[in-house]
Amino acid sequence: MNRPPIKLRQVVDWGAAIWAGLIAGTIFLLLNVFLIPAIVGGDGWVIIHYMASLILGETVLQPPFGFDLLTLLVALVVNYVLALIFSLILALIIHRWGLLTGIILGALFGLAIYGINFYTMTLLFPWFFAINHWMFAVTHVVFGALAGGIYESFEVEEFVPVEPAE
Repeated sequence: MNRPPIKLRQVVDWGAAIWAGLIAGTIFLLLNVFLIPAIVGGDGWVIIHYMASLILGETVLQPPFGFDLLTLLVALVVNYVLALIFSLILALIIHRWGLLTGIILGALFGLAIYGINFYTMTLLFPWFFAINHWMFAVTHVVFGALAGGIYESFEVEEFVPVEPAE
């Protein structure tokens, strides 16, 4: 009896996607809070307040900027929730390829996120356009490249049989 070959489909490693989001999200946050102000000037707390403004509204953007526990906690939640969502979506896109493709497609994905954040989401959050700078494009690209690379590095490849079409 001649059996047809079993076809396999690679599945997403959700655990690797979560780790990729947490690690890349942490680096993204650190770059935005410390590196951007060091290069272009300003205060890292401004970025924290802008992140928190997605939930708390633009009233949190009233100077002076500084430490506020609620603002910090909301900004951290926003940062990590978005990082996890984006890394899970990215994992769906790149899970069938390798490390180099994960990094390249991740970088392009990060650039797309930047475009959506600063050119579409500003329709809902118009105050975000005030901080639009090329360095944010760089940090988004770095986030995507890291998330893609970390995902592909951590991914444990698993395959499941595909049911033949009748």
